[in-house]
Amino acid sequence: MSAVYLGLGSNLGNRDSNLAKALEALAQRMVIEKISSVYETEPLGYLEQPWFLNMVCSGTTGLNPFELLSFAKGIEGRLGRLVSFPNAPRPIDIDILFYNGQIIETADLIIPHPRIAERAFVLIPLSEIAPELIHPAKDQSVKALLSWITDSKKVRKWGNVSSIGAKTF
Repeated sequence: MSAVYLGLGSNLGNRDSNLAKALEALAQRMVIEKISSVYETEPLGYLEQPWFLNMVCSGTTGLNPFELLSFAKGIEGRLGRLVSFPNAPRPIDIDILFYNGQIIETADLIIPHPRIAERAFVLIPLSEIAPELIHPAKDQSVKALLSWITDSKKVRKWGNVSSIGAKTF
């Protein structure tokens, strides 16, 4: 089993329900061990869209990184995500943040996620569940990366998993 950290986000439709459905679907092929609080965050890039709800979860899976990517993309498709332009609005986004401390760089998959260190909406919930986790390419903890953040986008605590109706894992 491999340790994984995933980022989830939603800004279309019933955002909280989308997160809960994504967690339930992920739990079919992953043992979810920790779930962060949910944060409401200002969009990046394309600003003419609703704010996101973002969270992070961690756990273990028997899927290899490419199988996990395919599984996550399948969940996104079932929940209504369409292929669109970068930073487009979407009902669900599932990103592989870390996979077993590995560094992977292919045309289809980059792990750790290439923009973790720049994004407060990822680092804040990640620091809740794994502040001492070391970013394998930067050799710094999540807590240290968060202390260097210059992201000026707003990130505010929105609620907990229980407030979105998902199972407590």
